[in-house]
Amino acid sequence: MSGTTAAGLPPAPGMLLVAAPTLLDPNFVDTVVLLLDADDEGAIGVVLNRPTPVPVEEVLPDWGPVVAEPEVLFQGGPVSTEGALAVALLQDGVVVPDAGFRPVAGPFGLVDLDTPVDALAGRLAGVRIFAGYAGWGAGQLEEEIEEGAWYVVPAEAGDLTREDAVDLARDVLRRQPGELAWHSTRPADPDLN
Repeated sequence: MSGTTAAGLPPAPGMLLVAAPTLLDPNFVDTVVLLLDADDEGAIGVVLNRPTPVPVEEVLPDWGPVVAEPEVLFQGGPVSTEGALAVALLQDGVVVPDAGFRPVAGPFGLVDLDTPVDALAGRLAGVRIFAGYAGWGAGQLEEEIEEGAWYVVPAEAGDLTREDAVDLARDVLRRQPGELAWHSTRPADPDLN
């Protein structure tokens, strides 16, 4: 993908998109998106900081006991909200399972929810299940990045399974080098500053 941030980081699997205060699309205001795929044909990811009130056990009872706290579905994005997508962290030092887990980047991978939970037991450090996902067509994400709608930053393993996701965007920006960290304290309306 050709679009990059001011820091020069291209959107890629395993990177985070943090919504800039200028992004006013209600689907993405104050969101943090984990990119799962990004190439010349487009990009997909899941919103990490939009928990729903729906317990995972109500929808996918077998997976309820293994998802990270809070044990609820997360609104992954506006696309295919009737479907579920599971993203997991592989345990340190564990060989990638032969079935049921597809590596994305670093410790992140997609879990096939049709796989018996026992087949992955002891291999996953955390699982989060998302209703829907975020998607961009060819060149669309790059245009949004160039317009300043998104900051592209590296993800950390704990970002996926963080229990309190309310301040995730602020905390992700705060850990960035240079001017980007300053954006963690920027109000949505700069005139209020």
